[in-house]
Amino acid sequence: MWKVVKQIAKNGIRTEPLPLDTDAVLLEAGRIHQDLLAILGQALTIRMVDAGSCNGCELEINALGNPYYNIEGLGIKFVASPRHADLLLVTGPVSCNMAMALRRTYDATPDPKLVVAVGDCGCDGGLFGESYASLGPVSKVIAVDVTVPGCPPAPIEILRGILKAVQRRA
Repeated sequence: MWKVVKQIAKNGIRTEPLPLDTDAVLLEAGRIHQDLLAILGQALTIRMVDAGSCNGCELEINALGNPYYNIEGLGIKFVASPRHADLLLVTGPVSCNMAMALRRTYDATPDPKLVVAVGDCGCDGGLFGESYASLGPVSKVIAVDVTVPGCPPAPIEILRGILKAVQRRA
């Protein structure tokens, strides 16, 4: 226990500071929502796939559903089945055990399908890279339309990536 206390004393408290301009982030999130719905004219359904991540990106994706971003309130929904999805949101380096499952999920998604790779691991293998247990980036297994770098990326960056993918479809 003392080892942990010494490390805390040495490093200090490591937390993210509060955003200085929260109104600007909210306005941009609202604009992104409106742009998405103007392009689609309907709801967007997303299937999230964890291909072997550390769950950092999943926490940021879950933050999209909180009252601050409220993507569900504007017609963007997460679905359980890839057969109902318009877009795949994939996180993590693709582990060898998840490669076939990711490929099947991609094949089950109806055309025109969009794929967004989230986080450094999904974009280029990140910290894990390629090894005996990891195939590396998502693009080695399925076609990727947009990448959202960051470890983990902020929710607003994920929203921008989703908007960029939808704009490519339009």
